[in-house]
Amino acid sequence: MTRAAIYEKKYGEEDIKITDYYQKDYSSLNTWITLIWITVGFFLVAALFFLAGGESMLEGITIMKLLILAAIILGSYLSLLIIYGIGAGSFYRKKHIRAKQRMKRYMRDLSRLEKMNLKKEKHRS
Repeated sequence: MTRAAIYEKKYGEEDIKITDYYQKDYSSLNTWITLIWITVGFFLVAALFFLAGGESMLEGITIMKLLILAAIILGSYLSLLIIYGIGAGSFYRKKHIRAKQRMKRYMRDLSRLEKMNLKKEKHRS
């Protein structure tokens, strides 16, 4: 069965790693990892903007302007986290479902191949 061999070469290892987890566990773990990397990236970009134009931005700043700036930054960060959290959760759920379907098809193909081999063995005996 060439379909089983192609599957093993193309998806086999990754699908086995994915389907070792329950769908919710796989989705949650990878969503959290995504959110952590989004946080790291956001703060790196924020630090870069602050280093590039922070001095000019802080000239003549008042408490009210500082609070507004903090609210904008916090709102942007939370919006980014929510959007990426929903997107990552959906993406990883679908990825697990597709991997599980491919594994089922693969196992069915192996079962058919085993039955074919058993028939050949019976005919030879």
